[in-house]
Amino acid sequence: MSSPGPDRIPSTVKVGKTSGQGRPPVSPVQPGGRKSGGNRPGGGKGRKPVAAVKVNGGRNWAPFAVAGVVVLLAVGIIGYGVFATVKGNDPWDQRAAAIAGVVDYRAQKNAAIDDRTHKDGPQTYVTNPPVGGAHNGAWQNCMGDVYTEPIANEHAVHSLEHGAVWVTYKQGLGQEQVNKLAAKVQGKDFMLMSPVTNLDKNVSLQAWGYQLKLDNADDERIDQFIKDLRLNASMEPGAACSSGNTTTGPVQAAQQPAPAGS
Repeated sequence: MSSPGPDRIPSTVKVGKTSGQGRPPVSPVQPGGRKSGGNRPGGGKGRKPVAAVKVNGGRNWAPFAVAGVVVLLAVGIIGYGVFATVKGNDPWDQRAAAIAGVVDYRAQKNAAIDDRTHKDGPQTYVTNPPVGGAHNGAWQNCMGDVYTEPIANEHAVHSLEHGAVWVTYKQGLGQEQVNKLAAKVQGKDFMLMSPVTNLDKNVSLQAWGYQLKLDNADDERIDQFIKDLRLNASMEPGAACSSGNTTTGPVQAAQQPAPAGS
């Protein structure tokens, strides 16, 4: 029998990370996805359960609604601006005729209103207050003059011929209303104002051939009438409104020449 050889030293086998050998035991997975073991109640040290995120499928339309309203407002403002610009470029007589309640006596071709003859003494007029017709050679001063007593029609009509707007009101109208009218006239050239007896409305505005009668001084059409007709309605463009008559009261009858041989 052969004698036994030297004692064999057991060889050591190194287990790599990729080897299935030497790995720590894997805790079995319990129902619900948690590993067993550890110090967590009912199982191992697993991750905290992630709460489910609830997705709302509905869309929030509020911002879109607000944006839509803003767009509509912008379009409306721009549209009105364009409309106002186009209307502002219309001829003045078209703008005047478009004022609600205005009477265009020029369109009537009334010879008594169209007459521009200079005549002395009192004259008879078709309308009250008059908007045209034969008149005296002197005009009423119309540089923003506010007369507190009635003035002669014959002088006022001559002012209309020069392009003035004559603001009149029923004699006895309340002072607050009178003051509102005066504020639109005072200090503005080619404007004059006076009370009128037997006026059928509280307020009446005149330019040559145009008239607008109103119930009160708060009516916004007053400003529109002045804007569209002042100077534009002149029958003598360039004629002055200064250096006119400043007296009140009716004109005196023309003095008749003395009979021959008297």
